[in-house]
Amino acid sequence: MLGGLFIYNHKGEVLISRVYRDDIGRNAVDAFRVNVIHARQQVRSPVTNIARTSFFHVKRANIWVAAVTKQNVNASQVFEFLLKMLEVMGSYFGKISEENVKNNFVLIYELLDEILDFGYPQNTDPGVLKTFITQQGIKTASKEEQAQITSQVTGQIGWRREGIKYRRNELFLDVIEYVNLLMSPQGQVLSAHVAGKVVMKSYLSGMPECKFGINDKIVMDAKKGTTDDAQRTGKTSIAIDDCQFHQCVKLSKFETEHSISFVPPDGEFELMRYRTTKDISLPFRVIPLVRETGRTKMEVKVVIKSNFKPSLLAQKIEVRIPTPLNTSGVQLICMKGKAKYKAAENAIVWKIKRMGGMKESQISAEIELLQTDNKKKWTRPPISMNFEVPFAPSGFKVRFLKVFESKLNYSDHDVIKWVRYIGRSGLYETRC
Repeated sequence: MLGGLFIYNHKGEVLISRVYRDDIGRNAVDAFRVNVIHARQQVRSPVTNIARTSFFHVKRANIWVAAVTKQNVNASQVFEFLLKMLEVMGSYFGKISEENVKNNFVLIYELLDEILDFGYPQNTDPGVLKTFITQQGIKTASKEEQAQITSQVTGQIGWRREGIKYRRNELFLDVIEYVNLLMSPQGQVLSAHVAGKVVMKSYLSGMPECKFGINDKIVMDAKKGTTDDAQRTGKTSIAIDDCQFHQCVKLSKFETEHSISFVPPDGEFELMRYRTTKDISLPFRVIPLVRETGRTKMEVKVVIKSNFKPSLLAQKIEVRIPTPLNTSGVQLICMKGKAKYKAAENAIVWKIKRMGGMKESQISAEIELLQTDNKKKWTRPPISMNFEVPFAPSGFKVRFLKVFESKLNYSDHDVIKWVRYIGRSGLYETRC
């Protein structure tokens, strides 16, 4: 429930102003300008409280978008709305800039009338809004268009318009996972989790329904019996701790059948996000050895081992080995790739373009130190690693992907499908 919404430029001038409630006055506009935009120190927090009024702001290039309220509102909901509003504006006139806002101010006011009613967020889907608000203004819709608008605003499918046609029906599916790890110097896993997402590019004609199956079963923590079933059948399944779906997914079918059924939006979209902490296949093991041979010398040896199939190749491998602040010089010997000491970052950066599975490589470094009066011991920050591998470390597998379209004359066999797995490093660290 918002009291007002303002858009400023970098000078603090108000470009767009819309007040929805009587408790927000003109002084609120000046308060944000003085305390946030023209503040002596940079304001880091996106939420600012001034005279019992809350300001939620988002900055894009040289534009500030601020939502104002005196009520106790849900902050995450306000930011979700602001980001959706920027997405809608971007879909109409591209980049959010001062010039674009000034050139399209009439359109922005029309959009604000549609997406906010008395401070309450309404429909923020760009596809639906575009059916009755054009670049020039409100369009006089025909009977067919009015029926389409009504079905999209009140019906279940507001993310896809009818009448889409392609010469070739194609589906691209990317399973992208980020592995996060913290390992002890002895090789004990202290914490590990995978954050994944399924990104889909849909180029399908008509209004198709897709069915998407993962592994054999999705084992949710709330469903206790499914784990025993998976062990009895001997099929690999993954235990998902939590997951989040795009609005097009029919949740009732997911809860009963554990299959993901949906009518996809046209083009690229994020189908689901998930997180798992069990049975993670760690692509790399980092074995560090740090030895202080004196007050002015240190020897570092780091071995990396790849723990995946020999037929697969890892790419974009980068290992960052921290060095003490009093380092004067470094001599490096590496078996593979290129290594360089970066004094500005206090780290040795070792890069390998490609590395096969079940291989190992090592780097040795002799570090010369300057003598200092500081008796404080070096804290030894962890060694971090970046990489990309062509598999899903959580064991996530796409079992099937079926397309049904009853109205148009094409079947599941006519659709060309592509599935790709990408595993990337998140925060992948080993203590030394």
